[in-house]
Amino acid sequence: MTNTAIIGIGQTDVREHWETSIRHLAWYAIEAALDDAHIHDIDAIYVGNMLAGQLSNQNHLGALVADFAGLRGVEAMTVEAADASGGAALRQAILAVESGLVETALVVGVEKVTDETGSPVLAALATALDSDYEVINGQTLTGAGALLMRRYMHVYGVQLADFAGFSVNAHANAAANPRAMYRNRLKPEAFAAAPMVADPVSLFDEAPAGDGAAALIVTRADRAGDMVAQPVQVLASALATDALALHDRRDPLWLSAAEASARRAFAAAGLSPNDIDVFELHDSFTVMAALSLEACGFAARGEGWQLARDGHIRRDGRIPISTFGGLKARGNPIGATGVYQIAELVQQLRGKAGDCQVAGAQVGMAQNLGGTGATAVTHILRG
Repeated sequence: MTNTAIIGIGQTDVREHWETSIRHLAWYAIEAALDDAHIHDIDAIYVGNMLAGQLSNQNHLGALVADFAGLRGVEAMTVEAADASGGAALRQAILAVESGLVETALVVGVEKVTDETGSPVLAALATALDSDYEVINGQTLTGAGALLMRRYMHVYGVQLADFAGFSVNAHANAAANPRAMYRNRLKPEAFAAAPMVADPVSLFDEAPAGDGAAALIVTRADRAGDMVAQPVQVLASALATDALALHDRRDPLWLSAAEASARRAFAAAGLSPNDIDVFELHDSFTVMAALSLEACGFAARGEGWQLARDGHIRRDGRIPISTFGGLKARGNPIGATGVYQIAELVQQLRGKAGDCQVAGAQVGMAQNLGGTGATAVTHILRG
């Protein structure tokens, strides 16, 4: 159990922010988080981002964000772990506060994807894969997701329509989230009938990339209660890695990094999957949701899809997931995703999630994945 807590959160809508620069997006989220925590002094800033160098022609985000947010001079750096950059940035903040060298840290995840379209975006996203052995042969993230899904269907005898429950649930939840990119409801029969992106991945299977920023204020748990009325304690933080390329993994249908980071987090928190009230997972593709549920112990191997089919992932189900729409419907702000997940968990554990609220939620878990699961960051929080 850590001696850290989250005392402030801020978020922008996830959408195509054509008119807003990456520095402005970060600033909006930071300003909201500072106001939420009722503070202005920060000792360190950790920026989670994946694509700014390629798509916004802007590296050196730590200094840029600190300066533009009126925090010039504060220690600041960028943390990159592909799609898991946001979760990794939070982990660095937690480690810094736990060390005693930093008293209050700011985490901000920010991403601008819509500055470019088409091939440049696909090429930038593909940097999460193995450049020498996957990308050089034309592999993309969507293609990798399709390979995993096809293999899953073959090994476990699952049909494409069997994955529909994940997307249907995500869209049903996003309908109640004013910050979500897609708030339309999805009919189960429309899932498998959607146009193919990379067979068997369809238009309603892959999470849409969007622009956005989310921010968190992290400090010591033993002082958090004197600062805000509802601090949320970080019970555990764990990060693990796996082989970057799918062909280098012993079993492509088992997310070893997700399993390892979840196992370490459960051990640190003294909890098990049965103790989790809400789970914000990385549903970049529906098959990734199924694989995450299995790797983290919520379902047996090959049975993660059944939780969606049987309604157990709904807000009133056994293990609610994607409660604000997840990556699929809230939108996938890539390097900022992990920070959005935590901000949404904080709302759940404060009991302030509005129409997205999971009744009686006290313990929440978030898992942020990089690429096809080569990096996995797991956090467990308690309200």
